[in-house]
Amino acid sequence: MPVPVIAIFDIGKTNKKLFLFDESYRIVFEKSAHFEETIDEDGDPCEDVRSLQQFLLNGVTAVLNLQEFGVRAINCTSYGASFVYIDADGNNIGPLYNYLKPYPPGLQKQFYDTYGGEKLFSFQTASPVLGNLNSGMQLYRLKYEKPDFFSRIKYALHLPQYLSYLLSGKAFSEITSIGCHTNLWHFQNNDYHYWVKKEGVLDKFPPLAPSDMVIQPGTSAYSHSIGIGLHDSSAALIPYLVCFKDPFVLISTGTWAISLNPFNQNPLTKEELECDCLCYLQYMGTPVKASRLFAGHLHDAGVERIASHFNKNTDLYFDIEFDGEALSRIDTTFDPNESPQSVLSALHFNTRDLSDFSSDTDAYHQLLFDLLVQQYASTQLITRGTAVRKIFVDGGFGNNSVYMNLLAAFFSQMEVYASSIPQATAIGAALAIHDAWNAESFPSNLIELKRFAPKIVIPT
Repeated sequence: MPVPVIAIFDIGKTNKKLFLFDESYRIVFEKSAHFEETIDEDGDPCEDVRSLQQFLLNGVTAVLNLQEFGVRAINCTSYGASFVYIDADGNNIGPLYNYLKPYPPGLQKQFYDTYGGEKLFSFQTASPVLGNLNSGMQLYRLKYEKPDFFSRIKYALHLPQYLSYLLSGKAFSEITSIGCHTNLWHFQNNDYHYWVKKEGVLDKFPPLAPSDMVIQPGTSAYSHSIGIGLHDSSAALIPYLVCFKDPFVLISTGTWAISLNPFNQNPLTKEELECDCLCYLQYMGTPVKASRLFAGHLHDAGVERIASHFNKNTDLYFDIEFDGEALSRIDTTFDPNESPQSVLSALHFNTRDLSDFSSDTDAYHQLLFDLLVQQYASTQLITRGTAVRKIFVDGGFGNNSVYMNLLAAFFSQMEVYASSIPQATAIGAALAIHDAWNAESFPSNLIELKRFAPKIVIPT
């Protein structure tokens, strides 16, 4: 008898993946692809929509032909801040513009001058000023720079919802994509911001549907339940929301260390906005407050400096164990009362003289200490005044002994864990529509945890 499974497409900027999960959320099949970017009409790099379509449709055909598995449902998750445009005939028109495409400064000024200024508007939409990363600004640009093209748009679909549309033929907007630094959602009013209607952009959006909605079998080209897709950041948080009911913060680490607090419902403050904080809506429709630190990039740049100075290979620093005695030989000056803006403005390690360190191990501990001063300030922005008592760290820094031990020391009043969940984003997309395909209860062992108790005292 075929094993009941769900098919999940997890579409990243670099890697495109297809997974089959069984009812215990074990991966029983996976396939990945990578294809080259194309360019838009300005010569800027962008996603190749045709290749993406082919990967999706060929992938569905392939897994439906696997005799050992019975696909009950399909869902998609992908990066945000990216629209695919379809016309009245349901065909894709225009490129999938890259969210890193430079935004016209004059048009940006026109927008914020018209709608209350950057500070007020950012407060209302919980969206720092990020150019094309505020995906609503892409539609504003098209209206004023390409009005003929804008008029041809029947629907603007965020990428996760476009992937679902390819499978179901049904167009929807979805809250985790609309409510993530898009400039589209007024968080105080819990509705689209009034500019969206005034500029005629609201007409370009299909109906807003809940994240756990599925298109039922028989109403699309496939006889399977099809989810409407989720933004990847929200999808990656779902396993934690399912497994843990006590308030927690998740620090998702990679090039960025993004601290996510689903239990902070307070509006963004001026200070938080100035420190690169934002809010987005998680799959149940409530806000998640987030802060960002360029930690992975800062770490790697610091490692390059250390390796060059001490004539070492950078690979050596991936496995350095925490050495409490090294802290007695480095500068651990820390002022907990220094303003977050000041702490986050620059990494102190970048101005340190490496000749002051007797070994590369000491220099590395200094780099991590300085980085954790910033991490503490960044995460504190979204945890202070809340009931959070647990911190989970996933991604690269969760495997870094020095980082984890210092984090436990800075947050000695909390329980600090390194967490591991393979393919968390894809599993989150499967969990979002669990009831539509899975007869079993939620598994309790999805996430592997390792606790780090504080070994040193850092007065905070």
